[in-house]
Amino acid sequence: MLATVKSINKRASGQAFEVILKPLSPVSDAAHSLPSPPKRDISLDDIQKKLEAAEERRRSQEAQVLRALAEKREHERDVLMKAMEENSNFSKMAEEKLQLKMDQIKENRDAHLAAMIERLHEKVRKIRQCSEFCSLKCCAES
Repeated sequence: MLATVKSINKRASGQAFEVILKPLSPVSDAAHSLPSPPKRDISLDDIQKKLEAAEERRRSQEAQVLRALAEKREHERDVLMKAMEENSNFSKMAEEKLQLKMDQIKENRDAHLAAMIERLHEKVRKIRQCSEFCSLKCCAES
């Protein structure tokens, strides 16, 4: 069936149309049909070639997926190795800093002990001097 559309009038809210349906005529039917492309016979060789091409595409896609997975695993391994290396470096640096700090503390403690011993020796010398002085003074009085 053919349809013709006539505009009735324009309104503020839109536009109204009148649709008139007509039965198809034999002349108009031929004008609207498109010729289908000629069918060709598909041979067994053509089917085999298409199957082989599809199999090759499947293999190629599978190989591509495997390559992508291998690259992803390689990247994960690299990231893990880098993290382990950074952790190791951090541990070494922390250990070195701690060792330096402990060495500094030991040096400070040794210096402090040496100063205390020196003061003690100084006091002993003063006591000896005083006792010598007192003994000389006592001897001189008697």
